[in-house]
Amino acid sequence: MPDFDPVTYAVPAFILLVLGEMIWARLRARQAYELRDTAISLAFGLGSTVAGALTASLVLAMLVKLYEYRLFAIGWQWWAWALCFVLDDFAYYWSHRFGHRIRWFWASHVNHHSSQHYNLSTALRQTWTGFIAITFIFRLPLALIGFHPAMILFCGGLNLIYQFWIHTEAIGRMPRWFEAVMNTPSHHRVHHATNPLYLDRNYAGTFILWDKLFGTYQPERGDIRIRYGIVKQLGSFNLLWAVFHEWIGIARDLWQAPWRHKLSYLLREPGWSHDGSRETSDAIRARWMELQELERQGPERQGPERQAARQPDN
Repeated sequence: MPDFDPVTYAVPAFILLVLGEMIWARLRARQAYELRDTAISLAFGLGSTVAGALTASLVLAMLVKLYEYRLFAIGWQWWAWALCFVLDDFAYYWSHRFGHRIRWFWASHVNHHSSQHYNLSTALRQTWTGFIAITFIFRLPLALIGFHPAMILFCGGLNLIYQFWIHTEAIGRMPRWFEAVMNTPSHHRVHHATNPLYLDRNYAGTFILWDKLFGTYQPERGDIRIRYGIVKQLGSFNLLWAVFHEWIGIARDLWQAPWRHKLSYLLREPGWSHDGSRETSDAIRARWMELQELERQGPERQGPERQAARQPDN
């Protein structure tokens, strides 16, 4: 088995780019970085590297086992690398989408969204519990199709490297042809936003085409000032709380919920509650859209209750 992880070789470039963006922020956008937040992001990256090293052999063993039952003998041709990269990105889209729509997966992925700042260090805020959340299952079918496990892991590493540079506010928009096909800082800023219109949109890794194809695309709007983080912000720079807070929330809900609802707290979307005391992203967006429609209608079309409920919320 070839032993080559492209992400390892990209780390020095990551560090240099973070330092470069810090200099840019010092001159142009001081609010882009916050020392404690950046320290947490770096700790996330270090912990994720350790967690990945501890579980990599298990994921590799699963890929190798499935590869023994492969449907096709694809080999190492140049087009196989390109096809593997595209299909791996397709698998990543669905892994990422499920990571936002199923709470069990979200408990692991929420780590990446927990910063209220958006900069290159945020890209390093990777989960420690991905193996527990079994997010690797979306990549396993590639081995069964016939792509070699080493090729799959290499392409996955390239995908992760690509996603690093899109975590920045230093770049506005890329050329229109590039924005139409590829994931960009503009597209990914939308994904990290907590604004109702932007919630659970733009799941792409490398190709934004998946979002456009499956109805989850939302372009960045100039009239909406983006707020980053999660709907219920951490409110703390405690590393362990940042890593495990959603798992703790799941455990609390499972303990308190009636038996018939326990499974729903694992498999339904984040924000769901059996008594309706919380809001999902769909409910938040629907409420915001309703308020926007009322704004367009004007006060004369609104009842007193609706006028009182109006809230300026982008």
